[in-house]
Amino acid sequence: MVKIRLTRGGAKKRPFYHIIVTDSRSARDGRNIERLGYYNPVAAGNDKRVELDVERVKYWLGQGAQLTEKVASLYKQVSKAASA
Repeated sequence: MVKIRLTRGGAKKRPFYHIIVTDSRSARDGRNIERLGYYNPVAAGNDKRVELDVERVKYWLGQGAQLTEKVASLYKQVSKAASA
């Protein structure tokens, strides 16, 4: 099954996540199919907290991909901000 999930990057105590499309059997930081954006939970100042390509997420959902819980909440947040 294809999943849209987070993969961790960044330094110790300073997490940074990429939002990726991957096979559910691959490791968290392993091989991915496509990178759709990023999530920076410790963003400060003018840094963006979430960047996500909504059109590509819609495409992958149409192809049968599943969102993880966290990515689903980020997707909902970004799509709500884009429509406002």
